[in-house]
Amino acid sequence: MNTHFLNKRFAHVLGFAGLIPFFLFMLASWNVPPDWIGVFMRGQLAYSIAVLSFLGGIHWGGALVSDHLSIGQTKKVLLWGVVPAIISLFATTVGGFGFAVLMAGFVGAYQVDKQVFPWYGLPQWFLRMRFILTCCVVALLALTVIAGNVRG
Repeated sequence: MNTHFLNKRFAHVLGFAGLIPFFLFMLASWNVPPDWIGVFMRGQLAYSIAVLSFLGGIHWGGALVSDHLSIGQTKKVLLWGVVPAIISLFATTVGGFGFAVLMAGFVGAYQVDKQVFPWYGLPQWFLRMRFILTCCVVALLALTVIAGNVRG
């Protein structure tokens, strides 16, 4: 493991800073004039797509640096690594259900991470951080959807 990664402070700062756009898009969806809600909801959707796709990429990195993985494990994580991007793409095609697809994608990504992160030898705090971030993201997406339905 990268010894710099043992200092969790920087990883936490970056991880939680990644919530700022989710929060700002949600806040805007509640506070802008109704004509503008769609703009901020589309922004939230676009940012969510980027972040969910990134979560898949983590597994490619994990597979590349984990020389102890079996062939089966390597295939599994590389295959999974592209699934979040496919889920994200699908979210753009289902109209009003895009946010639901993304929320399910974030929850699913965390569930997979729980199973495979130990294969990479990641510290336990990383998985706890992922859980907190996932809960925050899903809540912020849900609040954005509610704003769109209540105010739109």
